[in-house]
Amino acid sequence: MKICVLASGSKGNCTYIELGETRLLVDIGTTSLYAEKKLKEIGVDPRQVNGILITHTHTDHISGIRVFVKKYKTKLYLTRKIYQELSKEFSISSYEIIDHDFDIGDISIEMFKTSHDTPDGNAYIFSHNDSSIVYVTDTGYIHLKNHGKLKNKSLYVMESNHDVEMLMNGSYPYHLKQRILGDEGHLSNIDCSNYLSKFIGDKTKDIILIHLSEDNNTKEKALETLEETLAKKNQFVEHVYVSTQHERTDVIEV
Repeated sequence: MKICVLASGSKGNCTYIELGETRLLVDIGTTSLYAEKKLKEIGVDPRQVNGILITHTHTDHISGIRVFVKKYKTKLYLTRKIYQELSKEFSISSYEIIDHDFDIGDISIEMFKTSHDTPDGNAYIFSHNDSSIVYVTDTGYIHLKNHGKLKNKSLYVMESNHDVEMLMNGSYPYHLKQRILGDEGHLSNIDCSNYLSKFIGDKTKDIILIHLSEDNNTKEKALETLEETLAKKNQFVEHVYVSTQHERTDVIEV
């Protein structure tokens, strides 16, 4: 499998995943034009994208979907609640309702619920043979019942949204700070790092930190927190990447 985070942050999120002839996007919260441009940079014709999965319906995860699917007729894979939310915004002609594990081409996809202030939120595990990618963003916590299925995967794409001290000392109003810190908010650097320290194993080669706040975090703080947390447990991961709002990551092979 291959993965490339095309953009990630509070202004727009989009990730590309590929296995053989199966090409998927997770969210298009950027403009459709941006997503098309970044796909072409990595040699992918947008018309080749087989499907789009959605984590939830906040604007920074769906704003480009309407234009993209109208232009390329791409199939949407949606939970019923997300279908109901999206269909209020535009007519959806090609879609499949998902409520359990499913396959797209040769990629097996396991889904589980996140905890965010939205009608429905989903995280995904993409697998093929011995390769696996965990994709988790926009959640206040990861329920204990899901921890077992998240252990010892090849690559983790995990939200590392904010540094708690920066957030609390920053300019956000109190109610917004409480929302971000709450059970239906976002994972902090330390939350993300603690979860990863529980999940990673000898198969884990790569981590991508996503959805960093431009106001309440820095790349350096996110990396430092993760490195310190793993070091305390004598853990090591070969490659750690930090996604940004306006640039894509490298294409990473799993």
